[in-house]
Amino acid sequence: MTRPFTERTVPGKEEIALLAPFARLPPDRIALVATAEQARQAGEELAASPVWGFDTESKPTFVQGEASDGPHVVQLSTLDKAWVFQLHDRDCRHLVAELLARPGVTKAGFGLGDDKKRIEAKLGVVPEGVLELNHVFRQQGYRKDMGVKGAVAVLFNQRFIKSKKAATSNWANPRLTESQLVYAANDAYAAARVYHALGLPMNA
Repeated sequence: MTRPFTERTVPGKEEIALLAPFARLPPDRIALVATAEQARQAGEELAASPVWGFDTESKPTFVQGEASDGPHVVQLSTLDKAWVFQLHDRDCRHLVAELLARPGVTKAGFGLGDDKKRIEAKLGVVPEGVLELNHVFRQQGYRKDMGVKGAVAVLFNQRFIKSKKAATSNWANPRLTESQLVYAANDAYAAARVYHALGLPMNA
């Protein structure tokens, strides 16, 4: 039996490796969104929640000095379902931009600095209500930067599994694999779970 981590302690890789795995969203609760009609439907479902887990994915760059034209994927999640938006279709991109600019909704995630800059450059909007969860942990006295793995370990005493193969895969591909969808969706889902576990106000 693993011990719970004490307050303000950020576990290391070795400690996290001993924990039971975090229960991820299964594929049947993950929606791939590639068209304007699918994006409209996703927006209607997301409107029921005042807090969305939020993340993006971009095709990796391997040449020094090469600029990314990402994000290629935007993920939004509630506690029940996640949506993985592809940005190939112009009308779908427009609706995703509207969702990200929607006021009165908290979009919570980890390491969102670059995401915000890329979204502004690609979609022409500044995301509203973005909450960097690492800052919340800093305010609570954690000195080390907190990513999703550390947060899941601290709050749930569980191990969040991230596939390096999926992380460095081609997110610009018109056809995403199931492993890509599960990876992307659960980054946003875990952020939503962390937000609620922290007991933050629903209109933060």
